Amino acid sequence: MGLSTIAQDPSIKASIVDDCTHLVDEQVTNKRGMSGMAIKTAYRVIKGIGPTYLRGAIGRVLPEALNALEPMWHEGLQSGDPVQHLIQNQSSTAEILLGVTDKRIQNSSGAVAGVYKKLRKSIKSDVEEAVPDLASILGKHAQAVSQA
Repeated sequence: MGLSTIAQDPSIKASIVDDCTHLVDEQVTNKRGMSGMAIKTAYRVIKGIGPTYLRGAIGRVLPEALNALEPMWHEGLQSGDPVQHLIQNQSSTAEILLGVTDKRIQNSSGAVAGVYKKLRKSIKSDVEEAVPDLASILGKHAQAVSQA
């Protein structure tokens, strides 16, 4: 089963979005130090836009992100474990995800675009840290879809 097909069912997409929103909340909460303060400040800006803004943003970017990750997922399927393949290639996985976000933010303006552009150079390691949990989320939902 292709990764990009798992979110075609609205209820599964909503569940993935919920899991990813929770993942972002956890990742931000666990940040420490000066870079953690910057990320937490940026997160407050995003949350300040509206209580459902993050969830909506994840929902909007999810189909593109899944399509972009599809080739890596397929490689992982061929080797027997797509979740581990994404994890073992954390840096590439993070670059793919950031590339999707870069493309979406390129022609944007406003608070979110400003915050993203300021933090972009420093967040790759943060995205890499989230890859194992994200890969597990995707694996869980892909497995549920394939068993249905």
